[in-house]
Amino acid sequence: MTAVTTVDRGPGVVARRVTVNAPAEELFALVNDPRKHGLLDGSGTVRDTVKGPTALSKGAKFTTGMRMYGVPYRITSTVTEHVDTPELKVVEWAHPAGHRWRWEFTPITADTTEVTEVFDNRPSKLGKVFELVGVADQNAAGITRTLSGLAARYEPAT
Repeated sequence: MTAVTTVDRGPGVVARRVTVNAPAEELFALVNDPRKHGLLDGSGTVRDTVKGPTALSKGAKFTTGMRMYGVPYRITSTVTEHVDTPELKVVEWAHPAGHRWRWEFTPITADTTEVTEVFDNRPSKLGKVFELVGVADQNAAGITRTLSGLAARYEPAT
């Protein structure tokens, strides 16, 4: 199993990285389709009820059914960055309060990709509240589970 590592992006940012045995294009396609976010989610909060485009682009909006602490809710996110080049693929979206989720895909070889998932609390209107209730620790655990699951999905059969 490939290890998930911590990436230091400074205070207020939770970032983790893993190497996945799959092409960057394939992994990017998973995250770029919000209907597939529930398949990836290691936090247990994302539901499969998504409204929005099947392929994200800068400025696109999508609404996702969520559940946290047993309470269902819906949240609409807006794509704030979208890069699709051979060297780097990025999709980032902001929640209404301003915090952001970001995925970065950097090809190592044609069939191996470095995947980084980031939760950035710095622009959030709820930043102090999130700090008080330990959202960073919860998100770090969820990101680690997400990336571990993604890497495991592409592990060669033994």
